[in-house]
Amino acid sequence: MKVLVLGAGGYIGSAVARRLRREGHDVVPFLRTGSTVPPGTEVRTGDLADPDSLRAAVTDDIEAVVHAATPSGDEAVDTAAVDALLDRLRGTGRAFVYTSGVWVLGATGEQAAGEDAATDPIDIVGYRPRIEQRVLAAASDDVRASVVRPGIVHGSGGGIPALMVSWAREHGRGRYVGPATTRWPMVHVEDLAALYALVVEKGTAGSLLHGVANEAVPAAALAAAADVAAGGTGRAEPWPVEEAAVALGQPFAEALALDQTVSAGRALTELGWRPEQPYATTDLAGGSYAG
Repeated sequence: MKVLVLGAGGYIGSAVARRLRREGHDVVPFLRTGSTVPPGTEVRTGDLADPDSLRAAVTDDIEAVVHAATPSGDEAVDTAAVDALLDRLRGTGRAFVYTSGVWVLGATGEQAAGEDAATDPIDIVGYRPRIEQRVLAAASDDVRASVVRPGIVHGSGGGIPALMVSWAREHGRGRYVGPATTRWPMVHVEDLAALYALVVEKGTAGSLLHGVANEAVPAAALAAAADVAAGGTGRAEPWPVEEAAVALGQPFAEALALDQTVSAGRALTELGWRPEQPYATTDLAGGSYAG
């Protein structure tokens, strides 16, 4: 398939692009106008804030669109971008995969939240469920539209865990925001990319899937593993939300302190997704973050 990938230069999007190529698909990155393009590379250019450039990018030869670009933080801009991309797909049966995230679920309690759980988004993703519903509604217009909600992504030395390693280097021990009971649903970026490829290839219209390999990883254990990656002995300390908010901003600090347990039953049973990368703390302590 010929797949347009928005965010192909980002952390998740680049892994998705690599995986799609590995599976034999023809990846066409969507790049900001003026970006440097390697010779011989087919791309589409424009801007997420320019709906006309997005519509123009979805040419008739594009068989699927993966939206893995970083949200703007402006609901009107992000809604217009999704609508523009969907405009060229309606009535065609082609695939559209939108990237959301598990923070839309809010605090989940002890029982793992599945794909049918109600949303209760924290401030940093407050409008995201409305865009999810907009995407899923496109299934009624003959778009093979899907939403993927990744957990906290690790692997390849990137993502939020990379911040934890930098905090450990700076402070001489690991740090986690909020109480020691905080847990994060997590997924390795390569496992997540494999899920996207499955959704592109055989996801059903109107499907919502959780990209979570480890349902509830203690943030304190991640901080200790980050300390090991930074050359320490595995020490970790709490970082009160109020103090973290000064350095990180209140919305992000609140997100890092969010206690969640999230399952990915639909991806496992309906698509046969099988995460195979190392557990999150193993990856931090002795994998791509070490050194």
